[in-house]
Formats: sequence, C-alpha cells, structure tokens
Amino acid sequence: MCTEAAVRRPGVGVGVLVTDSEHPGCVLLGKRKNSTGHGKYQLPGGHLEFGESWASCAQREVLEEAGVHLKSVHYVFVVNSVKLEENYHYVTLFMRGELDRERSDEPRNMEPDKNEGWTWTQWDSFPPDEQLFLPLSDIRRRGFHPFKDSHTQTS
Repeated sequence: MCTEAAVRRPGVGVGVLVTDSEHPGCVLLGKRKNSTGHGKYQLPGGHLEFGESWASCAQREVLEEAGVHLKSVHYVFVVNSVKLEENYHYVTLFMRGELDRERSDEPRNMEPDKNEGWTWTQWDSFPPDEQLFLPLSDIRRRGFHPFKDSHTQTS
C-alpha cells in the first residue's frame, strides 16, 4: 500500500548570498509575501530547474528577483530543512555571488507580489532566527558566516 508520505519528495532550492564591495559585510535580504514563510526574511533564490546547474540557478533567480547580475558565483553550504507541521521539506543549496557592478546598479524589487523589497543587511545584524525563512535560519544556527568561512560546509 502506497502512502502520501512514501511518494512525496523534498524540494530542492537555491538560496543566494549576494555580496557587494560597496556594502561590506552585507548580504541582500528581503521579506517574503508568499504563503510559505509569509513575513519571514529571505535571501534571493528559488527552485532548481531540471538540468540547471547550481550557479546558473543562482544567477537566474537573482536576475529575476532583484534585476542584477552576479560574478564569482560558487557553492558555500547546504541545509536539509524540515518542518512537518507546515508540510515543508527542502534541501537548500546556498551559493554566494558578488554583485557585478560592470553590468548592474543597485538591486530592485522585480517581484513585488512575492517580496516587500531588497535591502543590504549586515550579516552580524540580522533579525532574530524566528523571523527568518527556515533555510536561512538553519544556515545561521549552524554557525555559517559568509565573511569568515573560507571553506564550504554541509549539514
């Protein structure tokens, strides 16, 4: 007998730590309007598409959501975020990329129906974990720091 839990699979997401030399120690942070995680702070990102590389997904999502191009995109961390009471299970790959100032100006909110807007936020001055979208909360609780860690991590 097949149960719903037996056929369900976790989603695969990509979260992007967007950095910029003009905003040292900051990453791009927005506030969700989606039903999942509504009102929680998030990084740019989204679902990994079939056949897409992690870096391509990061670049595509940041361009779609914030209207900017990235350079030096690379993998930094992965989390397995599960919240059964909210029917939520995602494996989120975190990528880091620097704003490409030769091709982009300041980020813009390209999806106002999904996000309240983007701000450069100091990593060390983030809102409390309970105000963060679950994968972002998970990466912070595991001690990852994008401006101190030079190696990749998994969890």
